[in-house]
Amino acid sequence: MDIQSVLFLYIIIVISAVFHEYAHGLVAYYLGDPTAKNEGRLTLNPLVHMDLFGTVMFPLLLLFTSGFFIGYAKPVPYNPDNLRDKKYGSLKVALAGPLSNLFIALVLGLFLRFFAQLILTNSVIPPILSTFIAYIVITNIWLALFNMIPFPPLDGSKVLYDLSPKLGVRVMNLGASGIILALLVAFFLLPSLISLVFWVIVGS
Repeated sequence: MDIQSVLFLYIIIVISAVFHEYAHGLVAYYLGDPTAKNEGRLTLNPLVHMDLFGTVMFPLLLLFTSGFFIGYAKPVPYNPDNLRDKKYGSLKVALAGPLSNLFIALVLGLFLRFFAQLILTNSVIPPILSTFIAYIVITNIWLALFNMIPFPPLDGSKVLYDLSPKLGVRVMNLGASGIILALLVAFFLLPSLISLVFWVIVGS
């Protein structure tokens, strides 16, 4: 992968991750918790959400050396005690991030589904635009599915805890090994699932 492609993919990932974290904070705010807003995290400014190691150094190193991406943004803080919905508030906050990525993938994916041919045959619009949009769709599908893996510290573990507290406690107790299991699931299972979701949305 050339340097332009790596940097473009990196920018897509960062922006998509920012939307992910912003969605967590926004839903928490609408449910009554102002923590993210009070700490200046209820914003789409990437600099506020970026972690020097997790968002910059480590992912860029991986992208340039292997073409693979692992990274993270600063989690948006929230206080579940402030949420009006005591039963499902935390569940809604946890789902907000992955659903924001799925929404981006759905909107742009359907655009590709119905207008890709127009882009490719239009002499004014660069054909590579469809490839760029496809990158954005795939990246957001990846972020949505990866974060829904039910191992800590991913959003899926919080969803599992709210739906099944007993099982959730056992999963939460995995500690650091949870992320190792999540990476194994991501490596062996997600590629095929991402391709399937992309095909369902885009059609090719």
